[in-house]
This record gives sequence, C-alpha cells and structure tokens, in this order.
Amino acid sequence: MPIETRAAVVEGPGAAFAVQDVVLDEPRPDEVLVRVVAAGLCHTDLGVQAGGIPFKLPGILGHEGAGIVERVGSAVTRVVPGDKVLLSFTSCGRCESCRGGHPAYCAAWLPSNLISGVRADGTATVTRDGGAIGGHFFGQSSFAQYALADERGVVKVDADADLEVLAPLGCGVQTGFGSVWNILRPEPGASIAIFGSGAVGLAAVMAARLLPLSSIVAIDRVPERLELARELGATHTIDATGLRPEDVIRSLLEATGGRGADNAVETTAVPAVLRTAVDALAPRGACAVVGAPPAGTEVALDVQGLLTGKRVIGVTLGDADPETLIPHLVALHRAGRLPLERLVRHYPLDEIGRAAADMHEGRTIKPVIRLG
Repeated sequence: MPIETRAAVVEGPGAAFAVQDVVLDEPRPDEVLVRVVAAGLCHTDLGVQAGGIPFKLPGILGHEGAGIVERVGSAVTRVVPGDKVLLSFTSCGRCESCRGGHPAYCAAWLPSNLISGVRADGTATVTRDGGAIGGHFFGQSSFAQYALADERGVVKVDADADLEVLAPLGCGVQTGFGSVWNILRPEPGASIAIFGSGAVGLAAVMAARLLPLSSIVAIDRVPERLELARELGATHTIDATGLRPEDVIRSLLEATGGRGADNAVETTAVPAVLRTAVDALAPRGACAVVGAPPAGTEVALDVQGLLTGKRVIGVTLGDADPETLIPHLVALHRAGRLPLERLVRHYPLDEIGRAAADMHEGRTIKPVIRLG
C-alpha cells in the first residue's frame, strides 16, 4: 500500500524548501523502502533549487540519504528489512560503463538521476494531492522521512554505524575521495592542489593525506576553512582573497618547489578558477574538474600550455562504484582516519531552509538534515 510521509518539496526554480505531506508508491521489485534517518545537503541540491541544474519541479531533492530498510521489492537481494544503509546514485547495471565498473558514467545516468524525476519506465515514485511530482532524484529523493531507493544505489553498513555522520558519503565525500584515488592517483612524492575547501575539497584533502605526497595545497577565500584544511592534512594553504590568478600560481610554485602542481582538484565551478588550476599544473600534470557550473559554461585555456602534457579530466562522483568505495570509507571513519564529524552540522527537517542558507553563505561545510 502507498506510504504517507513528510518531505521537503521545491515548487519551482528559486522557490524555498517547503515541508509537506506526500505519498510514496509501493516498492517495485528492484526498489527498497527506507526510513530515512539523515540526509546530507549538497551544492547539487542547491543548484537544482536555483534552476541551474535540470530536474522535474515541483519535486523532492536529497541524494545523500542514510536510514533503515523498511521493505524490499521481490527481486532485491542486497539488503533485508532492518538493515542500516547509505544511499547513493543509481545506474542501469547493464551498459558498458556499468559492466566495466564505472557506474557514474552509466549511459542512463542523466535521466535516471537528474532530469526525468521518474523511474526509467516513466512512472512516478511520489504524488501530492493525487498528482505526480518529481522524485527518484539520484534514485532516492531522500529529503523525506521515507524514500524509495533503487537497489543499485543502496549500500549496507554495520548495525552500529552512525548514520547521521556517514550520510555525506553518498555524494560529496565519495566525490572528493574518488577524484584523488580513482582519477588522479598521485604518485609517491607528488604534489596536489585542491581549489575550494568545501565538503568535496576537504574530502580530497583527507584522501590526499592518506597518500605519501610531498605537498597538499588547499586554496580558498575563507580563513576558517583553510585552517580546517590544515588540521585535516593540508601542508600548505593559500587565501585567495584579493589575489590575482598569477598571485595564486606564484604561491603554488613556492609550495611545490617551483615545479607547479602535479595534480589539481577543482571544486568551485568558477571558470576563472579552473583556468588558474590548469595554468598552475606542472608538466604532465592533471586537473580533475569536479565543480559543476550551469550547462553551457565555457572556459578558455592556453593551448600552448597544454602541450606540456597537461591533462584536464571531467569527473562525476569520483568515478566511484558506491558498493565498493563507500564500505572502504566507512572503515576509514571507524579507524579514525576519516574525521567526517569535522565537516558536519545537523539541522531538523523543518530548518532545511536555514541549512541551505548556511551552506550557501559558507557558515556550514556539510549540513546534514535529521529526519529520524
């Protein structure tokens, strides 16, 4: 039977989150009904809310869910009722990318996670007052007390796992870690520059700290975030407030012994910052582009500079397979090597609007909405 629940609904581009009653559909054979305990708030959610990223509105966002399995579809084998789970993106499991271990580049990724707001067969997962609204966001729409999640995006965790801390692993932390571990794969003794010290950038700092690198340079304009970056593993920080691009590059050269950055992670989605990150690369250096500006955004690059062997690599969700990477991140947290608590601040569902404002204004690095 359908499930009534409370959810944060966005009516249209630029509208605020509004907590309302909605109705979830019955789980299909490959779906899992999850009682959501917590859900991280990500810049992608704010991008959709602002109208910069396409999604069916009115609709329910949320794609870093964590909760407890209530019911499972007839074909589900990964989890059973009562299991604690983390929720991540969905994928088809059949295309070449999925079969090759790269579900973040699934052939059906955009319609399944972002654009359509419905299941692959066109049916809605959620209604309001008898009419369908956008759901199935990243295969979950977890800004609700209950969520229907695709089995492909469900990862079981231990019964004693702290879901209110681990929720951000589903997107932001996975993205930062994966960009370093899966994409850049820095060699021992190499350097890395991380542009932006939000949740994704700080996750990249923590990932880099676990590797034998010569220098980890964090660049931001918020002194408090740069101090946290140092505490989490950055060997150098650059406050870019008021600096020209050439000043940032000069500081990076100083931090890397005059060579430039062997690796870079660009998380800000600001075209000028991406240009600076590429210009600051050492010969044969690589820049992972993580920040997602509005569709159609362009950046000019110095082609002569690229001829020194530089690489610019677009990255979605750290090119991660959630079922493989997330358990490893959970284990790192359990061992005290992934201090997620340093990033997280909790808010009740009724204050999701304040959480969004705090993240937008830089007062909170990773808001986590409590729904339990």
